Amino acid sequence: MGEGEAERVAGELEKLLPGRVSRDPAILRIYAREASGVEGAPWAVVFPESPGDVSRLLAHAYRREYPVYPQGSATSLAGSAAPLEGGVVLSLERMRSIKSVSVEDYTVDVEPGVRLAEVNLALSTTPLFFPIDPGSVKVATVGGAIASGAGGMMGARYGTMRDWVLGLTVVLPDEKGSIVRLGCRTLKCRQGLDLVRLIVGSEGTLAVVIEATLRLAPRPEATPTMLAFFPSEEAALEAALDVRRRGMDALLLEYMDVETARLAAEARKAPVKVEGYMLLASIASTRESRGRHLAELEEIARSRGAESIYRAASLEAAEEKGLLEVRRGLFAGQILAGRRRFPGRRIHVLIEDIAVPPSKLSLAASMIRAAAAEAGLPVGIGGHVGDGNLHPSIAFPLDDPSAAEAAWRLHEEIGRIALRLGGTVSAEHGIGVEKKGLLERELEHLGAAEALRLMRGIKRVFDPKGILNPGKVIPP
Repeated sequence: MGEGEAERVAGELEKLLPGRVSRDPAILRIYAREASGVEGAPWAVVFPESPGDVSRLLAHAYRREYPVYPQGSATSLAGSAAPLEGGVVLSLERMRSIKSVSVEDYTVDVEPGVRLAEVNLALSTTPLFFPIDPGSVKVATVGGAIASGAGGMMGARYGTMRDWVLGLTVVLPDEKGSIVRLGCRTLKCRQGLDLVRLIVGSEGTLAVVIEATLRLAPRPEATPTMLAFFPSEEAALEAALDVRRRGMDALLLEYMDVETARLAAEARKAPVKVEGYMLLASIASTRESRGRHLAELEEIARSRGAESIYRAASLEAAEEKGLLEVRRGLFAGQILAGRRRFPGRRIHVLIEDIAVPPSKLSLAASMIRAAAAEAGLPVGIGGHVGDGNLHPSIAFPLDDPSAAEAAWRLHEEIGRIALRLGGTVSAEHGIGVEKKGLLERELEHLGAAEALRLMRGIKRVFDPKGILNPGKVIPP
């Protein structure tokens, strides 16, 4: 579609959805870019305020055949949210109502623009909470978390979004902008093929979520927490495995290497001194067992050589002491590391997202370090080690083509390492545009290349004209 036609489409949208369309160049720049650094050039940004607005937009896009890019807060780290082929950004930030909470049913009904932290704020006077907590929990939206299949720091116990979405209301990219309810309000639900789980993790390529029924969990009675620093990467990772070996019910098992932890602490102004490789551990416990579990965590840490250990009787106390601030600064620390390596230059930081069986964590870290040394690029490592999810980071300057090429080769090698160890190339960040090649490699590795044909067929059924978040997830 030419520039003139794009302007006409944007003008039509302004008439169709008055007061909900922006073509301001400053606004376009903001919504053109996501947290990964991937960016595009949208014609307009649309801010729907109701299901009807979304329906009218998608019906119009279907008739005029232009791309639509659903967007929450654009915290994607895989290229999932950027508008790469023109078209319009569909920002769901104005649809942010928490419609109902049922303590008896353990459910909450929310619109997609609600931030994850806002859900738990609304639940603060109840005995329940929503357990999906990515590092961007304060800004990440429910819709974005559903689209990406987000996980987070409590993944060791609670898994990812696919385990916590009971029902969805979605809008399809068809001639009517059809509004369809999927799933149930009950934990047990058999409606033929599981279309809810098909939408969760589809990265906005199949339908636009306009409402979700989320499952809630009871708050653990007690959560003894430890922040410890170890003399080596292997010692910290083995301590995390020791927690699992003892059958402790871990809420958090979070790791960061020395440099990344120091920079994260600096970025977040954390009131702790980073004196080694970091492990943050928190246990789902009881009031009667809290002291025993805290002593057991300290025993594990000291047996692996940790000397600097901070303790808190609960996650709330740990928050008050600032013990979680280092881990919450992982992304900031990774970005800061890249900027300090290449001062004064524009950089790109690849935040990797592999998962391996937890028993392979130490081996995975050592293999990644070896691959990075061979590539001549420093790498920082952190992640959710309770479920085997590592987030290595690779920074390179955009003005150095050879460094960029080496970084992308290392990106590929880290994915291959995950596959060799029985893992996956993407745990929670999604595929977007940055991991389409690695997805294809993973399916070939598993002897499941036929799955790509099925994915392409599913995409055609939901989105026959290919207008919804085109170019993402599925390799051509």
